[in-house]
Amino acid sequence: MREDGDFPIRSHVLTEGSRFPLGVVSAGLALLAHLPDREVEDYLARVDLVPAYGRPHAPEPLRQRIATTRTDGYATNPGLNVEGSWGLAAAVFDRAGRPSWALTLTGIESRFAQPRRAELGALLLREAHALSGRLSAGPGAAAPPR
Repeated sequence: MREDGDFPIRSHVLTEGSRFPLGVVSAGLALLAHLPDREVEDYLARVDLVPAYGRPHAPEPLRQRIATTRTDGYATNPGLNVEGSWGLAAAVFDRAGRPSWALTLTGIESRFAQPRRAELGALLLREAHALSGRLSAGPGAAAPPR
């Protein structure tokens, strides 16, 4: 699903439903960062993202972004795929507590300066947690109060 904001410059770098390997865009980074360390290391050992996505997606820079994502709670992609196009994402968890989906915000770099980036990250986390809670509660459960 996609919903555009009212800012006059649109970021249509990616389309809803686009698929990328874990760690390439902000949604995949959010998912990867919430996996157990062993799964992350197994993934990094078997997948080489550099030929298709460049040196910023080598294991060590990716490990650094994973650590930052774990600290912040949300992922930031500072224009690594398309210069000037930033993304933020927060993981959404399934009933088993595994990261399975992500909520993402994308836009031009100037819209993601601090402190706004932290505010947007907090908003994403709040909505991702609420959605995770509704998914965990199962079908027909009442949505948690806002």
